[in-house]
Amino acid sequence: MTTHSHARKPEGELRRGWTTGTCAAAAAAAAFRALLTGTPQDRVTIRLPKGEAPTFALSRCEPSDDGWRAGVIKDAGDDPDVTHGAEVISGVRRLDAGEGLRFKAGDGVGTVTLPGLPVAVGEPAINPGPRAIIGDALAAVADELDAACDLEVTVSIPGGDKIAEKTMNPRLGIKGGLSVLGTTGVVIPYSCASWINSIHRGIDVARLQGIEHLIAATGSTSEAAAMREHPDLPEQAFIDMGDFAGGLLKYLRRHPAPKLTIAGGVAKLAKLAQGHLDLHSKRSSVDMKKLADAAVTGGCANDLADAIRTANTAMEALELCRQANVPLADIIARQARETAMASLAGETEIGVIVYDRSGTRVGTSDHGA
Repeated sequence: MTTHSHARKPEGELRRGWTTGTCAAAAAAAAFRALLTGTPQDRVTIRLPKGEAPTFALSRCEPSDDGWRAGVIKDAGDDPDVTHGAEVISGVRRLDAGEGLRFKAGDGVGTVTLPGLPVAVGEPAINPGPRAIIGDALAAVADELDAACDLEVTVSIPGGDKIAEKTMNPRLGIKGGLSVLGTTGVVIPYSCASWINSIHRGIDVARLQGIEHLIAATGSTSEAAAMREHPDLPEQAFIDMGDFAGGLLKYLRRHPAPKLTIAGGVAKLAKLAQGHLDLHSKRSSVDMKKLADAAVTGGCANDLADAIRTANTAMEALELCRQANVPLADIIARQARETAMASLAGETEIGVIVYDRSGTRVGTSDHGA
């Protein structure tokens, strides 16, 4: 599940937060303790895989129809996570001896409907990492109070179905709500781990559906344009790559697809053409001298090359070249394709399409190839 936003990273030291899975584990442990003791809890401490032992205040702890449930308000720290501030509720009820631990999707938590995700079709979208953290938290309570750990855990995130519309979940075949994520239990601000994870899962889901042509876009404008050009492809063929060309290409090197088209704006793809695999404006920039050199290969005159070197943006350079009938966007597309081919070691047929801000195709690696 992609829970990122395009918010700009603030300056200074950033506060870490807790994953949805950690919040679900804390709530489950509190609900289980209340179930065993009959006493509502107001705080709970759990231990995470790397040894952290955070304490959480509970937003609720109350009897339910057949057990107890507790809630934790998710604090994602300074990460721009769309689930920050959501209430994560875990309900627990006893099962018969020997049944072990069972998970159920409550309100706002999705169910897996397509293969390719870390849990099976029909299962609640609670990833293996959170399941393990929840299981460990419940086992700690069971050991302390000498109880059996045969339980059904229902995880709910009220309003999660609406939040999920802002994520990649619907495209990944997660229906009805959010995924419960988190391997370590800790959110590292602006690590973009969830975005890169969603790229990987998107590739897995597409390939298991037999989709042979993937289209990875740097943003919503280029993706919408590519969708218009390829109405034959299902939505699972489209991967929201964002700035993470490296995350996409490295995963495809290990899990190749027959065909990949990279679609994006002029500046992002100019950076890819110049060898950058992280296309974020804070971590890479267009080298205007190299862009001028690229234009020269397309027949650019010396005075135009000088103008490109002093241009403010790649888009300005593109307009200068358009007026002079120099196919700069095609050159960018071909060079971006070369960068991608070098990363993929030749198992995938690659094409690149450059779009302007209006979603009009202005260049392609097919021209002059």
